[in-house]
Amino acid sequence: MLTATKKPPVPHRQFLGLALFILAMAQLVISLDYNIVYVALPSIGAGVGFSGQDLQWVVSAYVVANGGFLLLGGRATDLFGRRRMFVLGALLYAGSSLIGGLSESAGVLVTVRAVQGIGGALLFPATLSLINTVYAEGPSRNRALAVWGAAGAGGLCFGSLLGGVLVEAFGWPSVFFVNVPLAGAIALAGRVLFPADGPRAGKRQVDLAGALTATGGITLMVFVLVSGPEAGWGSGSVLGGAALSLVLLTLFAVVEKRSRDPLVPARLFAHRGLVMAMGVTALYSATFSSVAYFLTLYFQSVHGYSAFATGLAFLVPAVVVAAGTQVGGRAVSSFGTRRILVGGMVLGAVGAAALGLALTHDGPYPMLLPGIVLLGLGQGAAWTGMWIAASSGIAPGDQGIASGMASTTLQVGGAVGLAALIAVTRVGGPGLSGDGLLDGIRTALFVIAGGICCGVPVALGLRRSATP
Repeated sequence: MLTATKKPPVPHRQFLGLALFILAMAQLVISLDYNIVYVALPSIGAGVGFSGQDLQWVVSAYVVANGGFLLLGGRATDLFGRRRMFVLGALLYAGSSLIGGLSESAGVLVTVRAVQGIGGALLFPATLSLINTVYAEGPSRNRALAVWGAAGAGGLCFGSLLGGVLVEAFGWPSVFFVNVPLAGAIALAGRVLFPADGPRAGKRQVDLAGALTATGGITLMVFVLVSGPEAGWGSGSVLGGAALSLVLLTLFAVVEKRSRDPLVPARLFAHRGLVMAMGVTALYSATFSSVAYFLTLYFQSVHGYSAFATGLAFLVPAVVVAAGTQVGGRAVSSFGTRRILVGGMVLGAVGAAALGLALTHDGPYPMLLPGIVLLGLGQGAAWTGMWIAASSGIAPGDQGIASGMASTTLQVGGAVGLAALIAVTRVGGPGLSGDGLLDGIRTALFVIAGGICCGVPVALGLRRSATP
């Protein structure tokens, strides 16, 4: 297995630069794959024959599978090797994307999206674990995480633009086909570039019972959170899923307590930096990550932007968030992780509130720019800071599961946050338009600003000693 002591004795600058390029491209593929299908949904629905109620599962299947398997993906990275999981995750993306582009069945397409989610659950923690072991803790790792974060931010925002261009030029299958050469090239590059994984250390075993109960419980939890707003919180499927999720997660806790080699080692919960970082990732996803949903509604339903125009409108946020990741990565060495996280959140809260105040029926796009810039810079800085916090002081052999833990709270936090915001603002209700829709979107941004502020005391809980 690749560890901090089994990388090249004297890592050449060329190797480190090329490795970072491949790792950043992996994060770009993950972000693109999550976001690119949004603008293609109407065409997918018409082309494959989805009902209006079922079309959401083209997105939701990915979210549910990805959130449910992240913990298992993180532990598999530690046990079976970072390079192996990196290559496997990329190949799952490539293969499932090819099948998705050729699919003519709604059921097959939803299954493909679930497999892509599992691929992301392997690739994401493997990528983070490689960064956290190839690059030494401190300025080198901070810079690498900043570049990796910028690639992710770019993928999330440029995905809408790329999706609009591809759908208009080549049809909806192109949003799947575009992943095939990208993911295939990443798998090949990872196989060639990264050092081979050695045999599993010691007698560490796969905690099969823990893996099954954790994956099942978290998958059902995310399913409930994603389907609740549409199906109704009192529906049988939602209540049944919630009850079964609770049972499985309770069994998981019992299994972990008795396991000799648990899926999630108890010692990691004693690592204050990781626990605080998990809290930050949950709040981050519940707030910052929900902004894109409400801005999309504003651009398309209030102002009537086309899919392509909406993608263009997200170019500025993409650039600003990417710039924020770079600023955050450089500033951590001078000011520390806690200060960067707190500063990013304060900046983001001010930006979200300013953006909410700027929303009008007929206001021009430049009126939104002050809020977008403040929000984006804060979002980018906080993104880099929270992953630095999650990896600081973690042993190389635990980097995969630590990444899985933090990314799981990221997914669950996003599902909880968006469901709560939709419930509070009722923007997902039938027939809501005009002043009611605009007021709901504006309220969501004010609530997001308040939620970001709640992350400040969590970030302050990080120990100074854990700050690079």
